[in-house]
Amino acid sequence: MKDNKTDKKSPIKKIPGKKIVPKAPKFNIMWLYAVIILGLFVVQYMFSGNNAKIINYQKFENEMLKPGDVEKLVAYKNGDLYNVDVYIKKDRLDQKKYDDVRNKSSFNATTTGPQYIFTSATYESFESKVIAAEKDLPPNQRTPIISESRESPWAGWFMSFILPVLLLVGFWVFIMKRMGGGAGGGAGGQIFNIGKSKATLFDKESQVTITFNDVAGLEEAKQEVMEIVDFLKNPKKYTNLGGKIPKGALLIGAPGTGKTLMAKAVAGEAQVPFFSLSGSDFVEMFVGVGASRVRDLFKQAKEKAPCIIFIDEIDAIGRARGKNNIVGGNDERENTLNQLLVEMDGFGTDSGIIILAATNRPDVLDTALLRPGRFDRQISIDKPDLVGREQIFKVHLKPLKLAEGVDAKKLSAQTPGFAGAEIANVCNEAALIAARRNKEAVDMQDFQDAVDRVIGGLEKKNKIISPEEKRIVAYHEAGHAIAGWFLEHADPLVKVSIVPRGVAALGYAQYLPKEQFLYTTEQLLDGMCMTLGGRVAEDIVFNKISTGAQNDLERITKLSYAMVTIYGMNDKVGNVSFNDTQGEYQFNKPYSEKTSEIIDIEVRNQIDRAYQRTKQLLTDKREGLEKLAEKLLEKEILFQSDLEEILGKRPFDNRTTYDEFVNGTKTEITVEEQPKENLEHEGVVDHNMDLPENRSSQD
Repeated sequence: MKDNKTDKKSPIKKIPGKKIVPKAPKFNIMWLYAVIILGLFVVQYMFSGNNAKIINYQKFENEMLKPGDVEKLVAYKNGDLYNVDVYIKKDRLDQKKYDDVRNKSSFNATTTGPQYIFTSATYESFESKVIAAEKDLPPNQRTPIISESRESPWAGWFMSFILPVLLLVGFWVFIMKRMGGGAGGGAGGQIFNIGKSKATLFDKESQVTITFNDVAGLEEAKQEVMEIVDFLKNPKKYTNLGGKIPKGALLIGAPGTGKTLMAKAVAGEAQVPFFSLSGSDFVEMFVGVGASRVRDLFKQAKEKAPCIIFIDEIDAIGRARGKNNIVGGNDERENTLNQLLVEMDGFGTDSGIIILAATNRPDVLDTALLRPGRFDRQISIDKPDLVGREQIFKVHLKPLKLAEGVDAKKLSAQTPGFAGAEIANVCNEAALIAARRNKEAVDMQDFQDAVDRVIGGLEKKNKIISPEEKRIVAYHEAGHAIAGWFLEHADPLVKVSIVPRGVAALGYAQYLPKEQFLYTTEQLLDGMCMTLGGRVAEDIVFNKISTGAQNDLERITKLSYAMVTIYGMNDKVGNVSFNDTQGEYQFNKPYSEKTSEIIDIEVRNQIDRAYQRTKQLLTDKREGLEKLAEKLLEKEILFQSDLEEILGKRPFDNRTTYDEFVNGTKTEITVEEQPKENLEHEGVVDHNMDLPENRSSQD
């Protein structure tokens, strides 16, 4: 019974029949530093400077100076006295009387000297004695006397020993940190810890300050995530009914919609450890490092359970396996994914760990990663609607000093299709614009200018444009405005400008469409005609065309092909869809060459019909086109009220007033380009193609 008890003097618990082997002490890098410093002390002692033998002046004068053995004398002050170093001629060191300095250790440079040293009260007394002893010698045979000014021995000792040691230790520490790729001491701090996880741990001591109150416009998604936090806080509430805590939740949404912000709010709200890292943190040039880091991450998580692991941009390691493989290529990414799949729901399942992940590319993820049991919930975070944008504006307007009349609801109505990151950018730009104008508060005009800048780019009023080019731009934008004003299903115009913006935009028109999920053939065709309005106006007025319609043609071509091959809106091709969202038809088309030819012909015919229809419309409204273009050349910027004054009320009452379109979701910008090829346009949004294609799966 005595062996089963723990000895009070020893922390090791004795187990019967088992020999206790004490753990070997861990190697401490400081011992290596100590050995290096000790070695430098030894070297400093062995090779130290002055090892001369001390003698008195009488012996120096009688045995060395008068016989002519002295090569030179070096005098320097040491405190209140003077020290004199005696250098013996090399050919005289072989004499027997110099055996005491010649037979010293070979480490001491006795052959170079000094070999002896004596002291004197003053320099003058020592010098006069030497001169008196050599008065009978000719001047060229007298011993030279050199006077030097030397630093204190402590300063010399510091410069010759302490400083090199400090430099060496500092260099050693720097190299060790660089080899580890991070701060020394933690996981990954040394080169041997390269397989350790790089996750950042947030707990009670390093709590995130962001909470769910800072997340606006994502009520449904926030409710789902809040429930996950509640699972960890009150697990019995759910397990008492036989339910199980979900293994993971995948946040899916476009860039800037708030996926990472949602995860930060979870870290701020949850009273459990929160591990945060990116998918690229698993990727390394060494084989096996990714899988090792996954194992280490879940090992740390199990020790801290219950806890949450957040992997941002999980598509970096979660891509579908077996696709786009290069023969002989490295499958390190697949090994990392396999290890992640095993840890999330392998044979040895552990509870208490919830995985959160975020991606804007769910279509490339492996199906094994998306199945229930790994990511039980897929939370879609879409761009906010009118109410959501209003809530987001209220969050970002709090730190700003606002003038009277700034209304978050009006701002949300003027920014259809904006994500949370874009709204934050608008608020920041408005504050910067107000500060540039030396205002004491940010007003609505600053916000409107900020919206224009975010959509169209930086305004360039000083850009040199010839009168002929400016006239072409004015008629181009007027063509868009006329076509949109007199087509029933086209989106109503909010603003049209011929002020250059951004890199390539010489003019733009802003529309405010309604929020809708389904688009009919008539709506898409009217949108196509409105997009062609600029090219048609150039053709009618100038009987020639410019390169300004490049972006317009790209968009209608994309839309037309989508109508024929994806939405089944063509009689000859039929009710078929060749939409390849999974990338299955990488190199082979899912239709024959004959069908491909029919598709090309139908696309061309559809665009030609839209062009002729737009041309007929603008020819009939030629007078309004001329008036609108001239007004644009005069004012440069026109609003919806200006169009009503020039063209009269829009003939479609249900789509004329601004209040009818406060629930819009997309902003369409038609761009007049400079004559350059392959230009990208800031703020150009194609609502005609975006919404139907993205919403087609919800039909």
